[in-house]
Amino acid sequence: MSATAGTGVFMLSLISIPFCYLFNSLIYNNSTEAFFFALWTAALILTIAIRFMLKKAPVDPLFYVYAVFAFLSVVNLIIGLEQDNIIDGFVTFYLKEAEPHVNTAHGHMISYWDGCVHYLMYLLMIAAITWGDSYRAIGLYWVGSFLMRTIVYNLGNAVGKYGTQVTPFFILHMLYISVSVWACFRVFSQPSTHDAQLTSSQEAQRANLLQRPMDLLFIVYLIPAFAFCVFRGLVVLDCSGKLCEDYTQRFEPYLKDPSAYPKVQMLVSLLYSGPYYILTLYGLLVPGCQWMPDLTLVHSGALAQAQFSHIGASLHTRTPFSYRVPADSQPIFLLVNVLYVLVPHALCYRCCTQPDFFLKPKGDKKSQ
Repeated sequence: MSATAGTGVFMLSLISIPFCYLFNSLIYNNSTEAFFFALWTAALILTIAIRFMLKKAPVDPLFYVYAVFAFLSVVNLIIGLEQDNIIDGFVTFYLKEAEPHVNTAHGHMISYWDGCVHYLMYLLMIAAITWGDSYRAIGLYWVGSFLMRTIVYNLGNAVGKYGTQVTPFFILHMLYISVSVWACFRVFSQPSTHDAQLTSSQEAQRANLLQRPMDLLFIVYLIPAFAFCVFRGLVVLDCSGKLCEDYTQRFEPYLKDPSAYPKVQMLVSLLYSGPYYILTLYGLLVPGCQWMPDLTLVHSGALAQAQFSHIGASLHTRTPFSYRVPADSQPIFLLVNVLYVLVPHALCYRCCTQPDFFLKPKGDKKSQ
């Protein structure tokens, strides 16, 4: 498969820059020069992009879904940059007239996550589709990230202080979610690329825990990680214990932010990460749990998105000062929260690159 289709998607995503400037100019600036510059630039890039995309374009419908999502990701990056006053005049109309949730610290961090991490994921998946390679691994990572982002953002919008403010953009947002859910099922339907040979699988599964020091370390980590997940869930549920109150005041006052995003985030993590840690403990102790590589991929994507938004919002100036992490507590806050997201990624890497312990031997499958 030629790479020209993937190149067309990349060029198509760049159209969002002049398009945003065009619409903002039409609404606010009334500048003829800006209008024609944006119009001709957008038309030129669109023409070139379509030419590349229609030339040997893949038949997989996800290619076109990711092409649109890549376009929207660049728009989200523009939103984040304008919110931080790094650029101006691109999405002013949207920030003033659209959903107020996007101007919160949590919404701000989502803009950066979508504009950088999701954009890179879309390009990687498009490249895999274009070259005929499997995109299941990166797709599952995106599924976890998307599910966490969508659940927390929408529930936070519904129960937070902006819950009654619904705009027409909500309909477009629900369309985006519907297409994304379809894409999630499409990713899950892709065949797994893991396959274990009989000999290597038997050797890996005969090894006890002491002979697998890395797995032992992961098990040691999972126990306090589960406790930390439950503890933060209790904090947002207004547990009256002194330890919870002291932790909130000293390390994570953002958990009490009235926007409701941190509360929803911790409750979703409690209901999602909590069972995950228990299942992972089981998967590391009992051989043949074929779902481990996929589960760790989905959870890593979800946890990365959650922690990025939580850490960023806890420190961002859009969060009221009383709910930001105190300056003297920031090193401990960052150490704990960064380790909380990095170790699961190391576990995911172990499960995906050395899956023999978790897979049914190839010889067993044939005999069945």
